[in-house]
Amino acid sequence: MHIGPYAEERPTIERLHAFIAAQGLRPRGAHHEIYLGDPRRGDPSKLKTVLRQPVSEG
Repeated sequence: MHIGPYAEERPTIERLHAFIAAQGLRPRGAHHEIYLGDPRRGDPSKLKTVLRQPVSEG
């Protein structure tokens, strides 16, 4: 889960990829983003984005 502006997602994605590697897995394909807020109506620092990354073994 990333909380904050969309433009600042990169560090969260990097942490996700580091966690995946630490589990002995590797990213497979592109990550998916699910936006839980409306950027037109909310505070950008409070936007929530679910980041999902398909993985494969080794």
